Amino acid sequence: MRDALKAAGGRFWLRNARTPGVLIPGFEAERDADGLVRLDIRIEDGKIAGVAPVGSARDGVDMQGGQVWPAPLDAHTHLDKGHIWPRARNPRGDFGGAIEAVMADRSAAWSEKDVEARADFAIRCAHAHGTVAIRTHVDTYLPMARGSWRAMVRLRDRWAGKVAIQMSSIAPLDRFAGPDGAPIANMVAEAGGVLGMVTRHVGELHADLPVGFQEELDTFFALAESRGLDIDLHVDESGESGARALREIALTALRRKFKGRIQCGHCCSLSVQPEDFARDTIARVAEAGISIVVLPMCNMYLQDRVAGRTPRWRGVTLVHEMRAAGIRVSVASDNTRDPFYAYGDLDMTEVFREATRILHFDHPFGDWYRAATANPAEAMGIAGRGLIAAGQPADLVLYSARFMTELLSRPQSDRAVLRDGRLLEATAPHWRELDEIVGVTG
Repeated sequence: MRDALKAAGGRFWLRNARTPGVLIPGFEAERDADGLVRLDIRIEDGKIAGVAPVGSARDGVDMQGGQVWPAPLDAHTHLDKGHIWPRARNPRGDFGGAIEAVMADRSAAWSEKDVEARADFAIRCAHAHGTVAIRTHVDTYLPMARGSWRAMVRLRDRWAGKVAIQMSSIAPLDRFAGPDGAPIANMVAEAGGVLGMVTRHVGELHADLPVGFQEELDTFFALAESRGLDIDLHVDESGESGARALREIALTALRRKFKGRIQCGHCCSLSVQPEDFARDTIARVAEAGISIVVLPMCNMYLQDRVAGRTPRWRGVTLVHEMRAAGIRVSVASDNTRDPFYAYGDLDMTEVFREATRILHFDHPFGDWYRAATANPAEAMGIAGRGLIAAGQPADLVLYSARFMTELLSRPQSDRAVLRDGRLLEATAPHWRELDEIVGVTG
């Protein structure tokens, strides 16, 4: 297939393919038990020219029934933390231990050069795996954060046209109520970023709502409103029933008639709330038009971790109930090889595979295919991405796997990635490239 793609030129058919039907607007064809359709896809001059029933194309690259997906988008990552695990382990493997390890590493080792090198490595991994857009949360503790933001702006400009990079601030809520609030918001606005925070105070975990929460939340919203910024929040990342910020965020957005986009990540504690409270929270989130992004690999790694005890829950939120209420739900990578998650490679194929297993996206898959494609595109404000539609860039991921049981049973290391209709000749960099940065010898 790779040889055929190299020889295909600028105008060709991908014929005899399978694609999730929900990712092809306006195309009507018989769907199999998992919602896949058979089709031919026309590529012209770097764009998708159209789709046709299977058998329409007489020549082209024969997919032999393999799947074709639109390139994924990763709506919640932490590029500035990525790959520090070799020098900043989390011996306990829990949330508190992650905070402690990252704080120590940030103070001791982060510089513009360090952050930029590790983040660029991570973007190269995502690019090779097929991702076309990434939103990264940038630790924003002044004054050190100014260097991280400068590094991220350089990376955004360097990767423009290949991987779209969006930046969001991240700092505890009380930081925005103090003297750093306006300077942070100004820095985010100047960089064209998204205003983000975590719904806890400095030095605390996600438990009961902190004292002064509503006043501080209103201050945060006002900072975003006055600068026309979208909002992206880390919310209720624990198994504590007192962590109930999500409902208050939705009510605040409704009361203030907030006009920007809001995305909330994690929302783990919703799954341990009383049913009536959870249903009401979900209803308010739907009414406010808030998007939810879940991070199943990282949350299952951190949550309910107690030494010597088997975890009792998966640490993830009520995704099926949210989808039933009309809420846009995405999945994303979150952390990679840092104290919050010791593993990962910014590979959205892996994320979707693990999300399917952890969150039961299957039997039937329904429209969950959108969770790694069209939904994050909409949440990030990148119109049309995550779909196979005429006029969109021919940025596609091609798998030899024909059925979902095949796609989700192996890592799909033999996938081919098309960028603007051309075979992408990129591979994920080797870990050794980071040895000097993270202090690995041998």
